[in-house]
Amino acid sequence: MHRYLLNISYIGTTFRGIQKTVNKSEQSHLDTNSIQGCLELALRTFHPTNEIQTVLSSRTDAGVHALHSTVHVDLERPNGLPYDTTTLTGVLNRTLDKQRLPIRVLSSQVVSESFHCRYHAIGRTYLYRFAVTKNPSSGDDNLRNKAFEAFMPVEEIDRCYFLQSPIFDIDRVRAAARMFIGIHDFRTFMSVSRQKGPSRDHPMFTVRKIEEINIHPGKPLALAANATLATETYDYWDIEIKAKSFLYKQVRRIVGALIALGSDRIDERCIYQMLTIPSKNSWNHRVLLAPACGLYLCRVHYRGADN
Repeated sequence: MHRYLLNISYIGTTFRGIQKTVNKSEQSHLDTNSIQGCLELALRTFHPTNEIQTVLSSRTDAGVHALHSTVHVDLERPNGLPYDTTTLTGVLNRTLDKQRLPIRVLSSQVVSESFHCRYHAIGRTYLYRFAVTKNPSSGDDNLRNKAFEAFMPVEEIDRCYFLQSPIFDIDRVRAAARMFIGIHDFRTFMSVSRQKGPSRDHPMFTVRKIEEINIHPGKPLALAANATLATETYDYWDIEIKAKSFLYKQVRRIVGALIALGSDRIDERCIYQMLTIPSKNSWNHRVLLAPACGLYLCRVHYRGADN
């Protein structure tokens, strides 16, 4: 038996999420509405002698994408030798491509039997992409509305959050983002998960450390003429957030609060209160949860790897 680490990427639009649903009454049934289920189906191509059970390093919800995530899996070859990792990567990608699945294996490697892709991860970086309609030079809000309604790059559908705001102050957003850095009880910024557990009721469960938040100009995914029109119509922004781990929908709630601030729907005092009075009742309902389409798991970090 050998353990393999698979570095994967995917577009999550058509999936229910990365994690498969296990139906105890149908153990042989694979959940092909999840990334994990599709990967396990593709791994059957190698006909290992053991049952295929992948382990996830991170969980993403419906509509969330990944530029880099990881899973590990144990595979036992009939002759006992390890699978060639180049062959493993290539065959998996061909199988996924034949099924028209937007999942790709970036690389694979043999790791020790004690390696765990989730517990050995030292950090995760998420990227959130959004675009704001530019202010017309004349200051006419009708021109802004027409620009927003008339053009949205087809390449960006379900890949970026587009919004229009009469004002948007990115400098204010950058300054407020520093409030989230460090150790905080992020209970206000956690959505209620359907996965229950006694540890989730403990106050320490909601304490997390945000290591970095970086906000910088983004770029459109559109090509040629569409790219020119996109940059003329929108200001693109990327928000990168790094921590060891995150709570359920924490990143989307943080981004939603920052966008609400930049749009002047809330002020800095509101964010301060949500951070310093950790409670689901502290959530300001003028803040909208940032849509899943703009969120990407950008990197899973491991000690000794090129991070």
